Amino acid sequence: MSGSFQFRDLRELFAKANEEKSGDQLAGLAANSEQERVAAKRTLADLPLRAILDNPLISPDEDDVSRLILETHDRETFSTLQSMTVGELREFILSDETTEATLKGLHWAITPEMAAAVAKLMSK
Repeated sequence: MSGSFQFRDLRELFAKANEEKSGDQLAGLAANSEQERVAAKRTLADLPLRAILDNPLISPDEDDVSRLILETHDRETFSTLQSMTVGELREFILSDETTEATLKGLHWAITPEMAAAVAKLMSK
């Protein structure tokens, strides 16, 4: 299904994976159909976390918060996750074997965009 839809970049992919919102529709960012939204979520699930880190949604050159996130990012801990996809991170987070201490240890390794991507997969 996701093969029939193309997403220009991560911004479009993230926007199309959102649940339907009037603000997204008014801004022209919403998926044009439920099929496109599902395709976006499937594509997002297969996206490597490294791709999100390497392609920030907001350029750190233009935004102080984005720059701070990258400057404080725990790259050493992230190296244990970098081969995971968004879907695999979702499964890891939801696993009964994953402890609260493990999740707390990942706090600085998972960027807000990665967390948002996982949240998109958990909605409807």
